[in-house]
Amino acid sequence: MAQVWRFSLRGKSRGAAFGALASTLVLAACATTGSANGSSSASSQADSDAPQFAAMAPEDGPFPSTYSRYPGRPTALVGATVFDGAGGRIDGGTVLFRDGEVVAVGGSDLSTDGYDVIDASGKFVTPGIIDIHSHLGDYPTPSVDAHNDGNEATSPTTPEVWAEHSVWPQDPGFSRAMANGGITSLQILPGSANLMGGRTVTLKNVPSRTVQGMKFPGAPYGFKMACGENPKRVYGGRGRAPSTRMGNFAYNRQTWFDAIDYANNEDADRNLAMETLVGVLEGDILVHNHCYRADEMALVMDMAKEAGYRVTAFHHAVEAYKIGDLLRENDVCSAIWADWYGFKMEAYDGILENAALLQQAGACVVIHSDSEADIQRLNQEAAKAQAAGQRMGIELSDADVISWITLNAAKAMGIDEMTGSLEPGKMADVVLWNGDPLSVYSRPERVWIDGALLYNSMDRSRRPVSDFELGQPGEGDVK
Repeated sequence: MAQVWRFSLRGKSRGAAFGALASTLVLAACATTGSANGSSSASSQADSDAPQFAAMAPEDGPFPSTYSRYPGRPTALVGATVFDGAGGRIDGGTVLFRDGEVVAVGGSDLSTDGYDVIDASGKFVTPGIIDIHSHLGDYPTPSVDAHNDGNEATSPTTPEVWAEHSVWPQDPGFSRAMANGGITSLQILPGSANLMGGRTVTLKNVPSRTVQGMKFPGAPYGFKMACGENPKRVYGGRGRAPSTRMGNFAYNRQTWFDAIDYANNEDADRNLAMETLVGVLEGDILVHNHCYRADEMALVMDMAKEAGYRVTAFHHAVEAYKIGDLLRENDVCSAIWADWYGFKMEAYDGILENAALLQQAGACVVIHSDSEADIQRLNQEAAKAQAAGQRMGIELSDADVISWITLNAAKAMGIDEMTGSLEPGKMADVVLWNGDPLSVYSRPERVWIDGALLYNSMDRSRRPVSDFELGQPGEGDVK
């Protein structure tokens, strides 16, 4: 009878346990190959002919990033108004980058020897814009049924699915997000039909034949959850649980308790759904929770404390302004729209001043898209939210507002040590705008990712076009 291999979590992570399993199998295979002089018994020879199987250890990652930055030139942007993404502003500033990294950010006294100098007088520089909530690739254009790959709506909880396995790298939305919106990084999430929708993936917005060639190196996985109307409508409409908000919470809680039991079970067989949930419990996978109502967000934070995980960000969060203090105290970001509200009951109490009130409360604000159109103008969405706050008397600096679509997004995605602000040593993800980025009249003039110039509005050869679009009407159109 075939031997069943099991592993223990006692005193080690589940990843380490899988690593030990793989090593054990390799050693077992070596032990049947005979002695050092080549002799072997008949039984050991027979054993050596038996196949040995082992899955890749989870810590190695079965779908690793193969991203490699495009070649770039040492570049100096001189004379621009620089928003560094961390709340700083420099008028007449200089930004230096080479070998894929920011070298220095400062005034006109910085030496530009050895750099290609670009006169950016009268223009603006920001870090690359980051969208924390996108479905590009999983719901690509053209929007046809054959491309609907964002919701595995077959069970209320599907932690086992990974958004990256639906991403179509040829989605024309990627290049438009760069050309119109200056997007350099983005998080792709599963949809919100399920209480637990699966893993998210963070991408560099670069042309690639494979999703692995776009995967942001070193970015942690996220985990998409959803509360409220969507799960109860989808599954209640099928005459099954959950069909109410209390059903949503009961289903979630039981799933977390099952995950805790799995994590503590030394004899558990491998389970892909439970692996993801254990990753959340261990803090390696970040929770991004679709949630609209303030009362429900407060309940979710209590549920997270009960189960032993934390929510990184509430997405959409149209009522976040009601609990800014709770969000601040629990270190939870709100990834929100500027002005979407009223399209269903749980969105009815959204207000235009949401972002401003959260900022005033000292809570983390992120402006997101959830749209293949809005991802092309996150800068304008941030400006709308700023204007709404200013109309009610809340002062919001341009530099702070830029952080809503750069560093704050990076923090909530766990990549702020690598990108999100213009600081020495960080990735040279940079946008040169032809005017004030918080103006409806401004557009990206050039976009660099890891120091490589991937878009130049003045050079048609620097306008990426999806392979799917080649030869099609409107090829590469960025209107």
